Amino acid sequence: MAQQLVTNFNGILLYRRDYRERDMLIKFLTAEYGKKMFFIRGARKRGFKMAAELLPFTMGEYVGDLRDQGLSYINSVKTVQYFEQISQDIELNAYATYIMSLIDVAYPDNQPVGQWFQQITSALQLIDQHVAPALVTNVVEIQLLGVFGVAPELRWCTVCGRQDLPFDYSESYGGLLCQQHWHLDPHRLHASQAALFYLRRFSVLDLAKVHSINVKPTTAKQLRHILDTIYDNSVGLHLKAKRFIDQMGSWYQPLQPRSQDD
Repeated sequence: MAQQLVTNFNGILLYRRDYRERDMLIKFLTAEYGKKMFFIRGARKRGFKMAAELLPFTMGEYVGDLRDQGLSYINSVKTVQYFEQISQDIELNAYATYIMSLIDVAYPDNQPVGQWFQQITSALQLIDQHVAPALVTNVVEIQLLGVFGVAPELRWCTVCGRQDLPFDYSESYGGLLCQQHWHLDPHRLHASQAALFYLRRFSVLDLAKVHSINVKPTTAKQLRHILDTIYDNSVGLHLKAKRFIDQMGSWYQPLQPRSQDD
């Protein structure tokens, strides 16, 4: 039997979709109940009272009629936080959209997501502050691998368990190979030790404790290659939001601050 509950909940707005002529469907990632789809009656009408509180890239505390089957309903908004920089900057927007797409695909609706609500909240807050959006996204990608059923061994060599030798990443062995066993996989990624260091570090990083992330551009590029390989070959996920980020690199040039002489 379907159950419903009128209660307070904390949510991150994942996306909005027009529905019928005047209504809207909005999906939230909630802290307490996982992803929920809400029917917002009259959301597209002029003068809709909750219009400002239900914009893209918002999170807050809401009162709603939550149902374990079908659509839920929002009764009122208690508090709301708007990620203004994300909404205004195309690069920040792209990374935030990709992160929210990942969590949307990773978990089915109505399933609690545990610590992921706080981790996604922290990721969006950092991106909104222009803190290394690409690297923050890498952290989310790495830590979601287990949810996607791909949990690479990043603690030690998958063959012998050693931790004191240089590593490389092996798709065939599902994780790290120490230097003694590189010969077992001629198709290992030949990744740099710096890139593997951050791959391992990011796999356990709590974004709520992060204030800055500094990685050399060459290392960040190698880390991006490792993750693209894993997501393409092991996860098999090709999201539209990720393709946009890849294409953006060929044309996007962020505006530089004007000097006093300009």
